[in-house]
Amino acid sequence: MFHHVQLACPLGSEENLRAYYGGVLGMRERPKPALLAVRGGCWFIDLYGSELHLGVEQDFRPARKAHPCLVRPDLDELAARVEAAGYAIVWADPDETPGIRRFHTHDCLGNRLEFMSEV
Repeated sequence: MFHHVQLACPLGSEENLRAYYGGVLGMRERPKPALLAVRGGCWFIDLYGSELHLGVEQDFRPARKAHPCLVRPDLDELAARVEAAGYAIVWADPDETPGIRRFHTHDCLGNRLEFMSEV
């Protein structure tokens, strides 16, 4: 079991991250410990216990292939919110992973994300 997955972000992107992860994905921001907060970035947790930490990387490049996959029982509702916010989603071929529905999207910085639910 993982405690969290960390993705990179550029310095000063915290408000955009809050709008995307908090607003679009409905995750709650988890306060960073004081010694880590000075480094920038944000931490988020969803209702299902998945945590994503976004940490500042000076030479930021979005992760276009590597990605976290979060389990979401509200997959269709989430997909609709992501699309309504203007982000493209790509549903995976159901024959690739029988018994699992999933889609990929990219966050506000271009980092790839996957969301899945068992059928």
